[in-house]
Amino acid sequence: MQSTFRAAAIALALFVPLTGVASAQPGKQAPPPPAQQAPQQADQAPPQIALTDKQIAGFISATPDINKITAKLQAEPDQKTQAQLDGLAKKAGFKDFEEYEIVQANIAMVMQGIDPQTKKFGDPKKMIQAQIDEVNADKKMKPAEKKQALDELNQELKDVQPIKNQGNIALVEKSYDQLAKLMQE
Repeated sequence: MQSTFRAAAIALALFVPLTGVASAQPGKQAPPPPAQQAPQQADQAPPQIALTDKQIAGFISATPDINKITAKLQAEPDQKTQAQLDGLAKKAGFKDFEEYEIVQANIAMVMQGIDPQTKKFGDPKKMIQAQIDEVNADKKMKPAEKKQALDELNQELKDVQPIKNQGNIALVEKSYDQLAKLMQE
């Protein structure tokens, strides 16, 4: 059961953009400010791009430092904090923090479909539905926790998009352990 929630937390944490929120830190989640919330929820998904080994490596190297900054944020970052995020992203080979976020979102799209046990990509909708079924069957969960988990999983199910760049799957699978570890910190 814990691995199911860990997988859901990883997928959710990876999928939610980092700008202005501590959402990349499971257990330290803060709701996105309204200005950040509207674009993501209004069918405005991040663009799907073909990932490269260099982008995956840059994401892995930049994420621990970026997470330290975003974990402290309660709202949209000020100019100084945004400059720090841009600097960390540039140091990792990205044009800016926005490009880092696009890569992060594309990694998340693939991570949603990777089975943590086999570390192989499957159908994300089937995996999320299986998690929903598991939560529904769990008699030990508190009702409030169950409702929150089901709400999050049902939202994930609605938000799942087909992977347009199939090459991204192999790249993310290859680095799955490192990516999953980053999201548990």
